[in-house]
Amino acid sequence: MKLLFLGINYDPEIISIAVYSSGLCDYMARHGVETKVVTAKPYFPHWRVFEGWRGPFWKRRKTESGADVVHCPLYVPRKPTGAKRILHHASFALTAAPVTLWRALVWRPDVVFVIGPSLVAAPVGWLAARFGGAKAWLHIQDFEVEAAFATGLIKEESRTGRAAKAFERWVLRRFDRASSISRPMLDKLRQKEVPEERIYELRNWANLEKVTPIEGVSPMKAELGIETPYVALYSGNLANKQGLEVLPEMARHLAHRDDLTLLICGDGPMRDDLVNMAEGLNNIRFLPLQPLEKLSDLLGLADVHLLPQIAGAADVMLPSKLTNMLASGRPVLATAHAGTALGDEVEGAGVLTPPGDGKAAAAAVEALLDDPTRRAELGRTARHRALERWDMDAILGNLHIELEKLTGRHAALVSAE
Repeated sequence: MKLLFLGINYDPEIISIAVYSSGLCDYMARHGVETKVVTAKPYFPHWRVFEGWRGPFWKRRKTESGADVVHCPLYVPRKPTGAKRILHHASFALTAAPVTLWRALVWRPDVVFVIGPSLVAAPVGWLAARFGGAKAWLHIQDFEVEAAFATGLIKEESRTGRAAKAFERWVLRRFDRASSISRPMLDKLRQKEVPEERIYELRNWANLEKVTPIEGVSPMKAELGIETPYVALYSGNLANKQGLEVLPEMARHLAHRDDLTLLICGDGPMRDDLVNMAEGLNNIRFLPLQPLEKLSDLLGLADVHLLPQIAGAADVMLPSKLTNMLASGRPVLATAHAGTALGDEVEGAGVLTPPGDGKAAAAAVEALLDDPTRRAELGRTARHRALERWDMDAILGNLHIELEKLTGRHAALVSAE
């Protein structure tokens, strides 16, 4: 089977959607699927193209798994506003189009697999599938249009907002398969009139071999110079769609706890704003993203993981960092309502507080720190949930079978057997 993959985020980016895009393609390449990738030059979460990757030319490389990857140049705004984000995604669609279409015509893939974001590039993938005689698969990591409305990047009733909704509807209905990562997000596909037989649940996963619970004190505590007994950790992208303003507010409400450090490891367009909001607070620290090979030690440093989310976004996106938080065997505090996509995944493995309520979140952290028995029970449930719902081999193995079914190869194999 031949798989042509189109997505804006990919290795060597080490967080968020890039981890899952790279993992999917590496898995397929290692399991006998010829895999070609069209992606962007790495820029996330810093919102600037990485050193050594700058310039107006395309760059091709071969990964250890055997995937053939082309990185396309694109416009990367230093401060990504709504209009600049649209230009950013449009520039990727423009530079990815000739590579994707050429590979489809010459190489003739069986499946063209598109990741949203970037939805703007989805028509390129759909056209490539039609030109190359392939099946077209669209996987939704974030419902970008609704997320833009929820974060205020685009006004829903503006001309741009109406055009965005119309474009999304047009795109979603044209793919042979449309998948997403949670039950409420699959319901969104149904609400957008995607036929039931085209819908597939493709969850994100945790790498359960690389992220394991740590007994005792993580070696990262001494390495990072943290002296407090407890750590509440946020690690990941620092962007406005996550409601991160709640973190400095929490720190203020927890300033009386000299046994706690709020640790924020990450980069992104909101970092400077968060540092300014935390001015004068001694219980909050900001560090860059830590190396991927230290992920398990970093996650094991936490007594509580912090997962902020803005109101209105908990059903249109499911933070990719959640899977590894659960795998670490530590409880998660999420600012989301029960019954949302995020709420469903965290409930029982952590605690939920109302979005934007720093005082409530601080009280919940304090209650967890003062109740080690409950904290340990929630952590055990978190690890069990990761094993039960988020195992990488099971999820991608099932996807491999589904791709074979979509292309008719599964029936041929069964018949041959």
